[in-house]
Amino acid sequence: MLYYLFEYLQKLGVPGAGVFHYISFRAAMAIITSLIIGIVFGKKFITVLQKYQIGEEIRNLDLAGQMEKHGTPTMGGIIIIFSIIISTLLFAKLDNIYIILMLITTIWLSFIGFLDDFLKIKKKNKIGLNGKYKIVGQVILGIIVGLTLCFSPDVVIQQKTTPTTIVETVDNTAAKIQSNNTKTTIPFLKNNQVDYTYFIWFLGDKAQKYGWIVLVLAIIFIVTAVSNGSNLTDGLDGLNIGTAAIIGVTLGILAYVSGNKIAAEYLNIFYIPNSGELTIFIAAFIGAAISFLWFNCFPAQIFMGDTGSLAIGGIIAVFAILIKKELMLPILCGVYLAETCSVILQTRYFKYTKKKTGIGKRIFKMAPLHHHYQLKQMPESKIVVRFWIISLLLAVISIATLKLR
Repeated sequence: MLYYLFEYLQKLGVPGAGVFHYISFRAAMAIITSLIIGIVFGKKFITVLQKYQIGEEIRNLDLAGQMEKHGTPTMGGIIIIFSIIISTLLFAKLDNIYIILMLITTIWLSFIGFLDDFLKIKKKNKIGLNGKYKIVGQVILGIIVGLTLCFSPDVVIQQKTTPTTIVETVDNTAAKIQSNNTKTTIPFLKNNQVDYTYFIWFLGDKAQKYGWIVLVLAIIFIVTAVSNGSNLTDGLDGLNIGTAAIIGVTLGILAYVSGNKIAAEYLNIFYIPNSGELTIFIAAFIGAAISFLWFNCFPAQIFMGDTGSLAIGGIIAVFAILIKKELMLPILCGVYLAETCSVILQTRYFKYTKKKTGIGKRIFKMAPLHHHYQLKQMPESKIVVRFWIISLLLAVISIATLKLR
């Protein structure tokens, strides 16, 4: 909203009003505002939750040196969501299609998570919202995002093409604007473009016509996988939010270069007009994450609950999809991937061995993976910091893929 106010002031000739045209300035303001809102609002919100005894019961692992966490306030994701939305509304262009999709993603998944947390607190159990309803909600979001990217005239990409004329050859900057595109980028390859229509090559000429279906299905899978991966990672104080902040910084860098024509051409990646505005959103996300970490670091004063964890995963997934970097997520979100795989492997192996021998065996002492290290008597704070270090290394690798091909 402030963007439009200062744009009007600039037309009136007010000195300095034009500074709001700079994405870097608005991103800086968004991260600062989000950080302040999160800390100020968070403190008051925790007090309210404690007053009404809105807490979560955590399973006691009976580990030496581990603190018991009974009755710690939950639903702290509301702090994160509130900070993101307010900062985005203040500093972003609200008519930008990418900002609209990110706001929808944030509100939609946080609402699903809120329902889950509310039912857990009301029923005093760990079941909460039935898992199939969560999946349905994630699928609906995937369909909305996918169809918008496929058919909205506001979604375009610009890519370099092989010069076909003397003028183009001399200029060497020939580019093609494509709308309703099913292409994305794949890391580590020199010719890094891949088209989702390749997966239905057997349809021949009709592949291009029905490629949008493949893209929508891929988006549904990515949103569901990353959102649930974030949910599984949220098991130790500061683990998920610290990891998310590192991922957010990386996505912010990728969004900025994708929305900058000169940088995109230099790095030979898709230039996505108007996507630079996403830098404002992710800056608000980073500020919100840091402010929540203020309260969520060990020992936690509040848990984010599904209100935060589902939304965080969805935000990361959709954001990466919008800037055509979704195939980089297995690297960037390697911690989420490891946590998810640990649960899948543990469950499948237990069922397999029980069927074969009558006695179920486990690969890990406990899944998700962070609990395995807890049961090995590793202090919680050490597990969290080491996971952060791994996330940081994966973030560096993800950025390096822009040049390592």
